[in-house]
Amino acid sequence: MIERDEGIVPQAVADGAGEEERQVEVGLRPLTLSDFVGQDIIKRNLSILLEAAKGRGEPTEHVLLYGNPGLGKTTLAHIIAREMGSNFKVTSGPVLEKVGDLASILSNLKKGDVLFIDEIHRLNRTIEEVLYGAMEDFVLDIIVGKGPTARTLRLNLEPFTVIGATTRLSLLSAPLRDRFGAVFHLNYYSEEDLQAIVRRSASILHVDIDDPSVALLSTRCRFTPRIANRLLRRVRDVAQIRGSGAVDESLALEALAMLEIDPLGLDAVDRRLLVTIIELFHGGPVGLSTLAASSSEEIETIENVHEPFLLRIGMLERTPRGRVATPRAFEHIGLRPS
Repeated sequence: MIERDEGIVPQAVADGAGEEERQVEVGLRPLTLSDFVGQDIIKRNLSILLEAAKGRGEPTEHVLLYGNPGLGKTTLAHIIAREMGSNFKVTSGPVLEKVGDLASILSNLKKGDVLFIDEIHRLNRTIEEVLYGAMEDFVLDIIVGKGPTARTLRLNLEPFTVIGATTRLSLLSAPLRDRFGAVFHLNYYSEEDLQAIVRRSASILHVDIDDPSVALLSTRCRFTPRIANRLLRRVRDVAQIRGSGAVDESLALEALAMLEIDPLGLDAVDRRLLVTIIELFHGGPVGLSTLAASSSEEIETIENVHEPFLLRIGMLERTPRGRVATPRAFEHIGLRPS
């Protein structure tokens, strides 16, 4: 584990971004609920939850955020801590390998602190069971010794808040889900919200961008703010090198072509998956493991990154026998169903 100012963070940065890229992404995050664009129902419920907790002078209830990558789970966790005036500690499920790792974190939390656990579905069962008591009763039960001489040592903890984030809600055990007082599902964003996000990010990055380019990015970012911001940064680079620094529609189209992002927002991997299903398996059905092996992609990457988007835009169907390419996928790839 690596210690940083904001707490304990995973060694690997999501999406393989470099440190400089990560810092830029962090700088684009809204700091308050009022600055956060989209997810209006979640914002209304969170606002009531936080105001009620502050009115009672208590830490807010434990919060579980779930949804596809890049929709704002980490950003909302930061906002919750900021709105509550709490210290923010970060860790992730894969990093917590031993009970001692969790015990070290929990025993150092102060009253009202927020502990953010990313990829919480990847906690191992032993650590999960220790977390139950900590979340419910603010106690930490540690078994000391082995065999007949083993005894349980109980430590009292300061009241704190756990915010869990996951892309795979179904992988959380029912007892763990039940410990969360508020569970929110982050949905994909509307084009209108994405345009507002692109304009806000462009303002922060001091990018001069015209309306057609904003509309272009908002339709090709897979309904996801993180991808919209990433495309904006790449378009900015092209404008800086190939133009005057200002982003117009022609430069935006050039940048997107270089990135192999097509008019529907599909990237090269999306298209390769569809071509694999259509050409090798005659449109399907094909099992996920077979598709992964045939396309040289990891199962988890297909399931978490590419499949949700392809399902949403009607290019893919899930059946009991496997994945099936739809007529729209055949049309987009330029082939006809056999």
